[in-house]
Amino acid sequence: MGEREVDQQLVVRAQQGDQRAFGLLVSKYQRKLMRLLSRLIRDPAEVEDVAQEAFLKAYRALGSFRGESAFYTWLYRIGINAAKNHLASQGRRAPTRTEFDPEEAESFDDGVLLRDINTPERMLFSKEIGETVNAAMEALPEELRAAITLREIEGMSYEDISKMMDCPIGTVRSRIFRAREAVAEKLRPLLETAPDKRW
Repeated sequence: MGEREVDQQLVVRAQQGDQRAFGLLVSKYQRKLMRLLSRLIRDPAEVEDVAQEAFLKAYRALGSFRGESAFYTWLYRIGINAAKNHLASQGRRAPTRTEFDPEEAESFDDGVLLRDINTPERMLFSKEIGETVNAAMEALPEELRAAITLREIEGMSYEDISKMMDCPIGTVRSRIFRAREAVAEKLRPLLETAPDKRW
């Protein structure tokens, strides 16, 4: 039985009033949802509050969940909307996190430069790339930032992102392409990459 089927069974049990079944879904997705929300909201306490709010909204709306998408896609959409509402209520727009994990650079063609970070020069280079990526991400419009975060950080499929963002797959692909291009443009001077090469 796959993840989606297990989730669906837990949802059905929760819809029938089994609070323990919903508790299992919370346990399963709490860290993942908080990791996603921390890309939009910097303050860990606020992330926790918004995650809790998202789970409460999901619990209240569970009766309307029909299983047309995966449970986590539905939950993430609720989480993203809760984060947007939270930030809007405070007059803020969604930032990205400030720290950078060099492991994320492994997917870059030039990521090999970051694998051995034992020397001070490499550590500085890694930090500079991280700051550049974060600054480029922060400068992106919200739709582009959300799309690339869901794809590159959360590893979601284009189809799931399309459902979560409530837009066609072509729009998702376009947003991710534009986001990657914007980040690549900022990285080119650091990586000395030719303009026709993304990374």
